[in-house]
Amino acid sequence: MFGGGGMNPRKMQQMMEQMGIDVTELDVEEVVIKTGEEDLVFSDAQVTRMDAQGQQTYQVVGEPESRESTAGGSGSTAELDGDERGDGDESGGDAGIPEDDVELVAQRAGVGSETAREALEATDGDLAAAIARLE
Repeated sequence: MFGGGGMNPRKMQQMMEQMGIDVTELDVEEVVIKTGEEDLVFSDAQVTRMDAQGQQTYQVVGEPESRESTAGGSGSTAELDGDERGDGDESGGDAGIPEDDVELVAQRAGVGSETAREALEATDGDLAAAIARLE
């Protein structure tokens, strides 16, 4: 990030605070990165969020497992907040709401999948309106 290979961690933290940079360790169970060809699944990953000048940057440290891509499907994935959905509970077809939209609303509003789906259904699939409704 900044070089400073031999710098004291306490001094580094003070410098980051002076520059308005906030670093937070997140407690996650699993991180999934979806590409066109494959899904990279990090189990027991270390995730750090850095807030600087209104931008959030996430750093994922761990060894990924490569899986066949589930792009285009509504397969089961875990969200950063650890909310779990069972593989047998494929509710992506309810009222034509895409599972990706449900995940996005749930993550942004900090709610569970069912609550996010209900908000999306109530707002006819409008993402911004559903998030605003839940905040």
